[in-house]
Amino acid sequence: MTAANRGTTSDRRATALLILAILVVTVLDATTGPELHISAFMGIAPLYAALRCSYRHTRLVAAVFVVCLTYVDIFTVPDWAPASRVVGIFGAVLVAVFSLVLCRTRLQREALHARTSLVADTVQRAMLRELPLSAGPVEAYGFYVSAQEGARVGGDIYEAIDTPHGLRLMIGDVQGKGMPAIGAGLEVLASFREAAQYQDSLESVAERMESALTRYNTRSVEQGTDERFVTALLMEMRDTPTGPRGRVLSCGHIPYYLVRAGTVYERRDGEGGLPLGLGPLSAEPRRAVRVLPEPDDWVVLCTDGVTEARGADGEFYPLAERLAGWTGLEPPELARTLRADLESFTGGQLLDDATVLVVRRRTRLMGLAAGAPVTELPRLTPGLPPQLS
Repeated sequence: MTAANRGTTSDRRATALLILAILVVTVLDATTGPELHISAFMGIAPLYAALRCSYRHTRLVAAVFVVCLTYVDIFTVPDWAPASRVVGIFGAVLVAVFSLVLCRTRLQREALHARTSLVADTVQRAMLRELPLSAGPVEAYGFYVSAQEGARVGGDIYEAIDTPHGLRLMIGDVQGKGMPAIGAGLEVLASFREAAQYQDSLESVAERMESALTRYNTRSVEQGTDERFVTALLMEMRDTPTGPRGRVLSCGHIPYYLVRAGTVYERRDGEGGLPLGLGPLSAEPRRAVRVLPEPDDWVVLCTDGVTEARGADGEFYPLAERLAGWTGLEPPELARTLRADLESFTGGQLLDDATVLVVRRRTRLMGLAAGAPVTELPRLTPGLPPQLS
């Protein structure tokens, strides 16, 4: 059953119950005598209909209310003077008219809110593509949850683009959360989309992203708002005559995770660079690290809204340990399971924007393996607490 059908059924049910209540009160007033004039409380019925039902159903409830109250005032209260009867009937008509006006006003505001939400939703979809992403031979499943209630986007950004320089993937986290962080995130995201197509190296892409953020921060200072920095993780995969090759560049972002042959590895490839917006504070340039793929690897990228999410006991969400217990799941199922588990762990109270990307090849799972040593995480059974030594 669609949402519209459910709404119509609920509308009809509420209307029927309200009319039944009015009729029951009318019968009671007609049979109990003038001492108990409970129909005076029936005005709540059309008012409730105005807040819950359609205009047509509210009009029906209001009409039944006026007819029943008129009957009660004329035939069940014999001691009333004509003026009192007129006042009672006029009051019923006034309540009915007010209910219709209230219902129409509510429906107009709901329609305006729906149009505004549609425009906002369209703009936000244009800013940040919906998951799963598809770029060249790669698919990226996952989820994005904004800490700002009702918002589709916030301080986290991500993108995957098939470029002349190979596949390029980016995930980033703007300082701050929710709506105030959107401006900086949009600047960095737009810069990545442009630079990824034309810059030959990840270092150059990162420089362009930093330049865009610097211009944004300059405007922010002039307007009296806060400057922001952005952590970002950039990945690149190219097909070469000797096989696929990759590079990773981290701009102050948290580690990612490699899943190979059922084992999870925490990877810190390309670490050392400062977040975007803070680059001039260091004399050391950012440098990408070469990585080597194997056929059945896949990677998991995230923002610190996931790893720093806290449970009721104050503990951080154990993402690495959870992944170690779910390596047998396909990426779409893993993304759904991870999101449900994160919401359960935090009780639905995320304090920061949270993003997870599960990346693989379309025909074969994609992953990265650098020459540097990796830290193997313990294998776990799903649902059991981690057993760390």
